[in-house]
Amino acid sequence: MAGVPVPAAVFVVLCVLAWLLATRTRFGREVYAVGGNAVAARTSGIHVARVRIVVFAVTGVLAALAGILLTARIGAGSSSIGQGLEFEVIAAVIIGGTALTGGRGTVLGTVVGVLFVSVLGNALVLYGVNSFVQDIVRGAVVLLAVVLSSLQSRSYRVRD
Repeated sequence: MAGVPVPAAVFVVLCVLAWLLATRTRFGREVYAVGGNAVAARTSGIHVARVRIVVFAVTGVLAALAGILLTARIGAGSSSIGQGLEFEVIAAVIIGGTALTGGRGTVLGTVVGVLFVSVLGNALVLYGVNSFVQDIVRGAVVLLAVVLSSLQSRSYRVRD
């Protein structure tokens, strides 16, 4: 597609759609409300179970799409292809500013987190860093992001 890899084009399209869904629709506001405080969301009239089911269904469809794209890229299918990528995904989301407690986070922040984790991983490989040391560096970066997120959430509670 005009020199752009298909996975990159799919990524951009899905990011734009996710941003539109999260910021411009009632459902996006409901997802943030349920993630922030399910009891308060239920009290305000949001059908919490429905929102959670739809979010899990969309997540499943997107995971299947990722599996299809990865299988197409590698040219082979295996049930263990994406094994171990969970940590990198969680790291990217945390580094992107999504609160571990829920209710806060942005698509743009997650994209920045994904780019950061990708660049960090590529830099460590290019510098020939041992794979075990790479895991330690990634873990340290995630730990730092969690500590900063915790400090930030405490400062929000103090202001309220």
